[in-house]
Amino acid sequence: MSATPLNVLLVSSSLFGEKGNSRELASAFVDALQASGHEHQLTHHDLVERDLPHLGAAEMQAWMTPADERSAEQRKLAELSDGFLAELRAADLLVIAAPLYNLGLPTQMKSWFDRVLRAGETFRYTEKGPVGLLEGKQALVLAARGGMYAGSDLDSQTPHLTSMLGLMGITDQHFVYAEGLNMGDEPKVGALSEARTGIANYVDAL
Repeated sequence: MSATPLNVLLVSSSLFGEKGNSRELASAFVDALQASGHEHQLTHHDLVERDLPHLGAAEMQAWMTPADERSAEQRKLAELSDGFLAELRAADLLVIAAPLYNLGLPTQMKSWFDRVLRAGETFRYTEKGPVGLLEGKQALVLAARGGMYAGSDLDSQTPHLTSMLGLMGITDQHFVYAEGLNMGDEPKVGALSEARTGIANYVDAL
């Protein structure tokens, strides 16, 4: 990273708001960033609080219509995705606070990815396959899980996130896990403490 202010985009999607474990990890990241002395700009989207809707055909069609040919309704439909894209392009670091729901991402988080994974915007198709257009960025995934999944066949979330970020060209990825959070107070305290240390170490190395 350069000496210029670090532009950070934080995306969270806990159904439990501030009481969620993934939000606790997100708060630990913000605290570590503020304590580090790094000059930064932070944009945070709580996708549950925003009640981000699922992607529909009309919205997707609006993107596929050239900007100067869109109707007033299509321009309005495209604003949400275009805004998310502008924030993502401007970010040096994307932080994803990801709870594990039914072995996957919350639907609100998937809806955000649906709006930034756009051909011609964040990746393009070539004869050799898709090529990402957002190279040079970092991604930090803060993964909160009730059980122990990392490295097992049940962890479908990690490869999904890895693939979606990689599709956009964000291949500099770091994962911090807090697992076993529903397996008793002692394991939870230990897992969160270890995750906070991992987050602090990551921030210090920026």
